[in-house]
Amino acid sequence: MNKKIIPRLSFWQIWNMNVGFFGIQYSFGLQQTAVNPLYSFLGAHTDQLPILNLAGPVTGLLIQPLIGAISDKTWSVKWGRRKPFFLLGAVLCSLALFVFPFSSSIWMAVGLLWILDAANNTAMEPYRAFIGDKLPEEQQTFGFQMQSLFVGGGITLANLSLFIFQKYFGGNSEAGGIPAWVYYSFFLGSFCSVISVLWSVYKTPEIPPTDEELIQLKAEKENDTLFTPFIDIFKAIVNMPKILWQLALVYLFQWYALFCYWQFVTPMIKRTLYHVSEADEEKANLLIRLSKNGYVVSQNDLLWAKNVLGLVEKAVGQTGLMNGFYNFITLISALLLIPFALKYSAKSVYAFCLVITGISLLVLPFIMDENIILLPMALFGIGWAAMMGLPYSMVSPSIPANKRGVYMGVINMMIVIPMLIQTLTFGAFYKYILESNPSAAIMAAGVLFLLASFFVIIMKVKKLTTS
Repeated sequence: MNKKIIPRLSFWQIWNMNVGFFGIQYSFGLQQTAVNPLYSFLGAHTDQLPILNLAGPVTGLLIQPLIGAISDKTWSVKWGRRKPFFLLGAVLCSLALFVFPFSSSIWMAVGLLWILDAANNTAMEPYRAFIGDKLPEEQQTFGFQMQSLFVGGGITLANLSLFIFQKYFGGNSEAGGIPAWVYYSFFLGSFCSVISVLWSVYKTPEIPPTDEELIQLKAEKENDTLFTPFIDIFKAIVNMPKILWQLALVYLFQWYALFCYWQFVTPMIKRTLYHVSEADEEKANLLIRLSKNGYVVSQNDLLWAKNVLGLVEKAVGQTGLMNGFYNFITLISALLLIPFALKYSAKSVYAFCLVITGISLLVLPFIMDENIILLPMALFGIGWAAMMGLPYSMVSPSIPANKRGVYMGVINMMIVIPMLIQTLTFGAFYKYILESNPSAAIMAAGVLFLLASFFVIIMKVKKLTTS
C-alpha cells in the first residue's frame, strides 16, 4: 500500500504558500475598519451595526464547511485540491472590493458585503486546510503562525491605507456619500486580493493523492448527491474530537468579543478622543443635506456641521491607525510566539495572550490621547497573533487527514456562530443595558476575553513541536 510522504518545506516554501493569505486578510481588514464607518456615512445608526454585519456570520456558517467538505473530495491534476477554491474566492473578492465604495445606499453596501464575505470564506477555508495538507505535523505550528504573520501584514496595510489616504487625500465630508479617500483603499485591496493568491497558486504545487486515495475519491464521488456535503458536515460534527468541543467554548467568548470591538471601536473614538456624540453626527449630516437641497442654513451652523463631520472622518482614520498598529505588532510577533509555545505549551501562551487582550480593551476607553492609545493596541496585536495561529496548531494533530477540509470548516462554524449570536443580541443589549455607550461595549468585550482565557486553561492539549 502506498503511503503518502509529506516532505518538510523550507522557510521560503512555507512563505510562498501563504502569500495569498495576505490579500484575503487585506479584505478582512477593510471589513473590520471601513465597513461600519461606511454604513455611518450612508446614514446607519450605531445600534444598527450588529444586524448590518449579519453577512459575516451567516456566510461563514454556510460556505466554509461546504467548501471544506467539497474540497476534501476534489482533485484536479492541473489545479489541485484547495487552490481552485481560494483562486475563485480571490477573483470574486477583488470584484466586490472594487464596486463596494460606489455604494449609494445602506442596502447596496449590505448586499455587496454579503458577496464579499461569501468570496472571502470561499478562499479562507481551503487555506487553513492547505497547511495540514502540505506540512508534516512538526512544521504545522510554524505554518499556522506564518499565516498569522500574513494576517498581520494584510490587515496592517488595509488599516494604514485608510489612515494615510484620509490624511493626505481627505477633506471635509459631504453628507450622503462615501469620502473619495475610502475608494483608494478598496481599489488597493482589489489588486492585492488577486495578485497575492496568484503568487501562491503559481509557486506552490499540491501533494497528489496516493493511488488508494484516488480510488477512494472516485468511489465516493460516484455515490455523491446534492446533499452529500451536508451529510459529511453532520457526520464530522457528530464524531468531532473532544478538543474541538473545548475550542468551541473558547471561541464563543473570543469571537463575540472581537465582533464587539470591530463594531464599536470607531464610535468609542468619536466620543473619547474627538468628543462627537451620535446626536451631533446626525445633526451635522442633516444640516449638510438641508444646505445641499437648497434650504437656508446659517454659515455658523454649516461650519459647525463640516467640522463635526471632519472629526468623524478623523475618527475613522484613527481607527485605521490603531488597527493597523495592532496588526503590525501581529506581523512582527507571530513567529516570535513559536519558541514560547514550544517551551511553555501553546495552550499557556494562548491563554496568556487572551488575558492581555482583555486588559487592553478594559483600559482603552480611559485613554484620551491619539498616541498613547496605541500602547494597549500593542497588547491586542500580540493577542491577535496568537488567536490567528495557535488554536489551529493545537487541534490540527487531532483532525483526520482525509477530513481536514470539512473540520477546518467546522472550526469556522465555531467562529461565526458567536458572531451570529452577537449580531442578533448585542444591538438591544447595547441600546438598553449599556445605554448606547460605545466605551461600555469595548469594556464588555474585554471581560469576555478574560472568560475565554479561563476556558483555554481547562482545555486538554498535547504539547506541540515545530521545526
